[in-house]
Amino acid sequence: MAMEIFTVGRGQEGYPERLMPFADMPSRLFVRGALPADEQKTAAIVGARICTAYGKSQAAFFAQVLAANGVAVISGMACGIDAAAHEGALRGKGKTFAVLGCGVDICYPKQNYSLMRRMLENGGGVLSEFPPGAEPLPWHFPIRNRVISALADVVLVIEAKEKSGSLITADYALEQGKTVFALPGRTTDATSRGCNRLIAQGAEIAISPETILEELGVKKAGTKRAAPRPRYGKEAEMVLKTLAAEPQNLAQLAGSTGIPLQELTGILLALEIDGVIAENPPGVYMALS
Repeated sequence: MAMEIFTVGRGQEGYPERLMPFADMPSRLFVRGALPADEQKTAAIVGARICTAYGKSQAAFFAQVLAANGVAVISGMACGIDAAAHEGALRGKGKTFAVLGCGVDICYPKQNYSLMRRMLENGGGVLSEFPPGAEPLPWHFPIRNRVISALADVVLVIEAKEKSGSLITADYALEQGKTVFALPGRTTDATSRGCNRLIAQGAEIAISPETILEELGVKKAGTKRAAPRPRYGKEAEMVLKTLAAEPQNLAQLAGSTGIPLQELTGILLALEIDGVIAENPPGVYMALS
């Protein structure tokens, strides 16, 4: 995944125009791959790291439809909702970009290495205000969220607890004058309370990807949710066969199939998006009949 790191400073050619109106934006960005084009519509999709199968599938679905209609998807490459959004954008044959809380020479979390590689290969990019070698320190992530929202024309929050980094992103977006959408959820679900609170406070309800395309002024190109793949690769078929016999967690699956964890997480997400497996309870995967 070798790709040259370049730096662009505020005021220099190539520095994102969307960041220029805001005084608190980074004085320079470190980039691998590309930056979102100033003329391309963008949407940030963010949410909980520990999320439900429903949240993952919705993040991927919204991202897939948006990307298929020419909207670049911005997120933070974290586990859970972020990774699902990046995956969905790739399935929609679109570009997706991650704002990292570490140096762009570091893949964090490590299990998203394959995802990061595919994002770069597909014309997207990863960027950070932190220099190469900077570790993913906890305080880096709340402040990087202001860049995620600033790069986006709209922000969609999918599953967030009442105290969540995703709500920090939403707050930044509102301060920046961006439209915030939230996916509604059951009042009894902890991961939906943050989204429901945003809606109560005036956020737009994310009824469908079309509501976001309409906000962006993008005419839908007639895309629809992809049907489950009729056939999978050998390793994915092995995962399905294993889960059909018995629900297993990630560690058990890795032991049963011999598939490396980094690759296994990508396979599981793809199968979840297609609706052929589910994570229930959290951390345990089962095949759906």
